[in-house]
Amino acid sequence: MKNHNFRKLAVLTSGGDAPGMNACIRAVVRAAHYYQIPIARIKNGYAGMIENKIKLIGKRKVSNIIQRGGTILGTARCPEFMNPTGRAKAYENLRREGVDGVIVIGGDGSFKGAMDFSKEYPDIPFIGIPGTIDNDLYGTDYTIGYATAINTVIEAIDKIRDTASSHSRLFFIEVMGRDAGFIALSTGVGGGAEAILVPELTTTIEDLVEKLETGRISGKKSSIVIVAEGDERGGAKQISDLVLAQLPPDTYDSRVTVLGHIQRGGSPVCQDRVLASRLGIAAVEALINGKKNVMVGINRNEIVYTPLKKAVKHNIKLDPELVRIAEILSH
Repeated sequence: MKNHNFRKLAVLTSGGDAPGMNACIRAVVRAAHYYQIPIARIKNGYAGMIENKIKLIGKRKVSNIIQRGGTILGTARCPEFMNPTGRAKAYENLRREGVDGVIVIGGDGSFKGAMDFSKEYPDIPFIGIPGTIDNDLYGTDYTIGYATAINTVIEAIDKIRDTASSHSRLFFIEVMGRDAGFIALSTGVGGGAEAILVPELTTTIEDLVEKLETGRISGKKSSIVIVAEGDERGGAKQISDLVLAQLPPDTYDSRVTVLGHIQRGGSPVCQDRVLASRLGIAAVEALINGKKNVMVGINRNEIVYTPLKKAVKHNIKLDPELVRIAEILSH
């Protein structure tokens, strides 16, 4: 481990919250204290940086948070940080508080903000930690929050399956994933869905109707269709309307469930706690070793570093093998 000359580090959470963010905050704070570097917390993301909500945090302040969902630091969208004037205020506050290294826990929008800031003020290095339930960042096999989110969705699907079977109903379940179908694909396979609709793949309404009708004719009494919220034709309600419009009246007793923000909440599962702990420590050690403007990630169970620019600009694709499995199992 290289010697460092940091006066003070800072940590913030930005963008959508994700289960495991608190575990990551805990790891960052305790790693900084382990290496005898003062560390500050920034409240409410980049907004707190602009409003100078920067304050030293002791290692005991992060006790008893590893199991909590959400983020104790708060998170907020910050349009002001998107312009040079806002970033200038943030820089002045960081320098005034003696902060010369920042760790950002968030998704692609948070990393884009860090990139813009670093272009203007390269003397303050940023390290990104992937915290988003969507699992859509290049450079890591898993993002913090994804494992918990898909477990939450699976629990909901299982419960809905019970009532769908009892009443012989067709359920359309909408899950998060505005631009990425990772949650929908994994939970559709894990929940035994009859069909899965994701932004990356095209499934025509005609094909969906044919699949549902084939199941009904063969004696299937209930069905579940998983819809990612980013499907080009709309969410679960729109898909349901399009499907029912192509069927004879009263063919199906249909219901729509939008899981919404319950996918972001709840106590993180063990996998997210361990991942968050590993990435939090890796971020502090990355700064100590002179790295800047990279995202720490996990690849084949090893810590890896990806330039922030690459992490947000490279699209990652759905696992073709899982897509193939979903197709086979839905027949």
